Amino acid sequence: MKLDLTVLAIPGFVGSMVAEYAWQKRHPAADARAGDYEFADTLASLSMGIGSLIAPYITDTVLAPLTPRTGRYAKALMGLTVAAAAATTAGDVIRRNRSTGLLEAGSVTESSSGPASAPVGKPAAALPPALRRITGASAVTAVASTVVTASTLWSAQTAATKLFARSPLDLGSGPSAYAAAILGWDLIYYCNHRLSHESRWLWAMHVVHHSSERYNLSTALRQPVAEALTVSVPYGLLSLLGVRPAIVQDARAVNLIYQFWIHTEAVRSIGPLEKVFNSPSAHRVHHGSNRRYLDRNHGSILIVWDRLFRTYEPEGERVVYGLTTNIDTFNPLRIATHEWIAIARDVFRSRTWRDRASHLVRGPGWAGAPRD
Repeated sequence: MKLDLTVLAIPGFVGSMVAEYAWQKRHPAADARAGDYEFADTLASLSMGIGSLIAPYITDTVLAPLTPRTGRYAKALMGLTVAAAAATTAGDVIRRNRSTGLLEAGSVTESSSGPASAPVGKPAAALPPALRRITGASAVTAVASTVVTASTLWSAQTAATKLFARSPLDLGSGPSAYAAAILGWDLIYYCNHRLSHESRWLWAMHVVHHSSERYNLSTALRQPVAEALTVSVPYGLLSLLGVRPAIVQDARAVNLIYQFWIHTEAVRSIGPLEKVFNSPSAHRVHHGSNRRYLDRNHGSILIVWDRLFRTYEPEGERVVYGLTTNIDTFNPLRIATHEWIAIARDVFRSRTWRDRASHLVRGPGWAGAPRD
């Protein structure tokens, strides 16, 4: 089994953090500096870094039996989805029937400012609490099981090994193959990173990385642990173009290793290279919760994608790190799950399938119609 390059890089990560901490001690700031290390924050970041290395082994084991076409429990999961969706729809129908009936024949209402008005629908009757809870719970079940089904099926069908077996191309293992893999991964990463800020489903996974109000090398280790539950542009497309799966994984590692060093305030600029490569300055903007910095600078190794697709923003005003609404916790479990829980809460309270789907796939700030 080939060892992941990111695992081999761990001593370098640790050594770099020690060096950054030493630099901070030699160059104390006059006021509070977001780049300084804070014990609880750093511990949370390290915990999530370790968790991101362990999570794939756990999720692969747990989700394999639920994968459509191959998993032994896949049909049961799909049956649960159908049953939950039917129960939710029945609850929606009851709600609509209780709120769209007409007043009895001949009934009129009077307004305070004029004559009697024409017959209108009777006021919406509140759904009984028990039925409302059943409808909400079944909606959450239907959406959650759909997420698992869609993500596992997508992952299985777009895996690099599967697509490489279907491809008539093979770029070999030389420098050109590695160059194609690294450049291709970087472009796909830009697309997925941007989507992670524009779709709440993907944001629920990615928000982990933005949860810290600090910005130092340990922040880079705050990686997602729920990537298996998302649908995104597949990196397996590189194998369909002839890049061998092992090289695709190496490209992933190179991409992650590069991203580590840009999470620092110790490096202010890399000069003319800022026009081509992602840098600490550009990535500080990406982590900013300032209005002008939101959803900017999605690149990984190269910043040219942001310049090309007009999502680039230079560093200007002082960056305020964290989320637009911070969660004020160092608990790794809460950091990893808070947005999933928020989505479930919104789905539970929604009244239509359109709103439920929108709370999942539309932007993180989408509010929707009034909820129960």
